[in-house]
Amino acid sequence: MELNKGLVLKSTGSFYQVVLENNRKITATLKGKLRTKGIRTTNPVAVGDYVQVEVGENDTGVIKSVIERKNYIIRKATNLSKESHILAANIDQALLLITLTSPVTTTMFIDRFLVSAEAYRIPVILIFNKIDLHSNDEEKYLQELRTIYEKVGYPCYAISAHNEADVATVRELLKNKVSMVAGHSGVGKSTLINAVDSRFDLKTGKISTSHNSGKHTTTFAEMFELAFEGYIIDTPGIRGFGLVDIDREELAHFFKEIFKYSHGCKYNNCKHVYEPECAVREAVQDGLISESRYENYLRLFLDEDTKHRQ
Repeated sequence: MELNKGLVLKSTGSFYQVVLENNRKITATLKGKLRTKGIRTTNPVAVGDYVQVEVGENDTGVIKSVIERKNYIIRKATNLSKESHILAANIDQALLLITLTSPVTTTMFIDRFLVSAEAYRIPVILIFNKIDLHSNDEEKYLQELRTIYEKVGYPCYAISAHNEADVATVRELLKNKVSMVAGHSGVGKSTLINAVDSRFDLKTGKISTSHNSGKHTTTFAEMFELAFEGYIIDTPGIRGFGLVDIDREELAHFFKEIFKYSHGCKYNNCKHVYEPECAVREAVQDGLISESRYENYLRLFLDEDTKHRQ
């Protein structure tokens, strides 16, 4: 039977919504061998994957193979029997939504996400949302964070998803790109996506007042075609972001500024922890590397379970 190329728009774990090259949408399952063939993830097929599909009757099909990915972003799976979970594949950029209130996004969460994205060469844009809720102290902290991350090379935007001018700015970032939106539950991913394209009506949730955190409104990752060219991938809220397949010795490579200054260290195998004549530590002392980024590097480096913890 003839195989058709398709793009995976949605994964529910058992079924996949696939759009074929003729724009026909079908519901597909996995070929049995593909499900277990040496794949150490909870989802051998991810949203954003291009696949070869054997099309059957009544808009159904069977995914026979996954076409080689150009990239993907991965995190530790919550299912302890598996090693990792692919959030999305074949993406041009990731938008990390960050909130300083309702709920709070920590710099450790931000840096874990950035390290994983760097490892798979995925550009990241930091979007600070809900600025309309900021106190004076939170606004000051926002400016400090923007200074830190813009200095490293990450574009930063401060927005309110309820402000049309801010939403228009985000639209420009999304044009002609395949973009993944990630962040904690409650940071406003679905609200922002609804605002970006008025055709969408994604479910949004309220913040839990007892835990100051969001409730999961997006259960499965899903890709949407934008009216103004491009695709956007909505992902379930992430409580923790566990790193996968990143050795401690390689960790410094994925902190851009630490890698930059490491070339000046006395020892080629400098870990930037306690070694003498460490150019990285000197850069921290001189204010060239932010203390928060360096402290997060140390926490990740000294954590024996860096590769497996959330």
